[in-house]
Amino acid sequence: PQTGLTNIGCRRMMITGRHEAGVDVTAPSDLRAIYEGSVARGERLPVSFVLGAHPSVHLAGSMRIPGDETQLAAKLRGASLPVVKCVTNDIRVPADAEIILEGYLDERGYVQDEGPFGEFMGYYGLMKQNPVFHLTAITMRRDALFQTSTISGPQLRRTDSGQLGAVRTETVVWRALQSAIREPIAVYASTVNNVRLSMRPRVPGEARNAIACLFGCLANVKNVYVVDDDIDIFDDQMMDWAMATRYQPDRDLIVEGGFRVVPIDPSLHGEKVGAKVGFDLTIATNRKGSMEFTVSGPPAIAEGQRFDSVLAALQDGPKFYRDLMVATGTRDARDVIPELEALRSGGRLGRGSDGEFQLKD
Repeated sequence: PQTGLTNIGCRRMMITGRHEAGVDVTAPSDLRAIYEGSVARGERLPVSFVLGAHPSVHLAGSMRIPGDETQLAAKLRGASLPVVKCVTNDIRVPADAEIILEGYLDERGYVQDEGPFGEFMGYYGLMKQNPVFHLTAITMRRDALFQTSTISGPQLRRTDSGQLGAVRTETVVWRALQSAIREPIAVYASTVNNVRLSMRPRVPGEARNAIACLFGCLANVKNVYVVDDDIDIFDDQMMDWAMATRYQPDRDLIVEGGFRVVPIDPSLHGEKVGAKVGFDLTIATNRKGSMEFTVSGPPAIAEGQRFDSVLAALQDGPKFYRDLMVATGTRDARDVIPELEALRSGGRLGRGSDGEFQLKD
């Protein structure tokens, strides 16, 4: 009401009468700030609920950005968002919506018992005190479709709330990472908002900078996993491999407390702040390129400088077995063995610290 901008959010309603419902406005949000301002002024807050809209409207409603969120919905849609003025208030709603519930939140504040409901973290939330919504009109399309949203339960990846929340989390953390580290590669947020990040660390400590950034940018980010860019963060098996081979708990686990967190997390046991944990699964910058972190695989037989013999190739410098095959122009390892054996018998063949063949001085 004070700015003329339209705020969009995803809200639940608990029907308490033919013309009244409870609306959850307890979590920090734009609507909460707007409503509390109206209560402080002793004013009703006009609101309209949309049942059935383009997915871009739902996605815009999950974001928290300054400005008019109808413009964000249009941007996500890739086209202008047609709107129409409501019948009993001045709010403009999507013209292609299925059903509109018009009304207002009254000026009394948080006065109604509301809940319990299944929450987006999979469990029932506690009963809360919330504002009262008063219905003033219902408008709808002919043969309107009633669209609902799936939420809660043990299979959050199958819920609308989980998927929309993950998209929002990825968007927010990616934007935050742009100014925190030099080369973020990809982010993935699960439907319970565990975040995976692949990056290309340039200097020692940069992975921890990324973890600190992700701790602070969103309340709902609780567990953070950071890997190098050779790990596919969308592959659970590769993530397990990185955890098993690149991580030491006493060195690479970062636990910090005192954060603002999602209040409906039941593991908080009623506390208002909580802890977050980061797993640094990156290879230390001074260990990259070492033999112990060289991933094994079939040799790549490529073109290169050719030598008449293994001896000539080793006179050029130390080489691994596959390099000797390339240097002598063979694809059969057995061609290299006799010459290596002759050099070894003559006391001329040595090995480098990583196992490469070299001539003794």
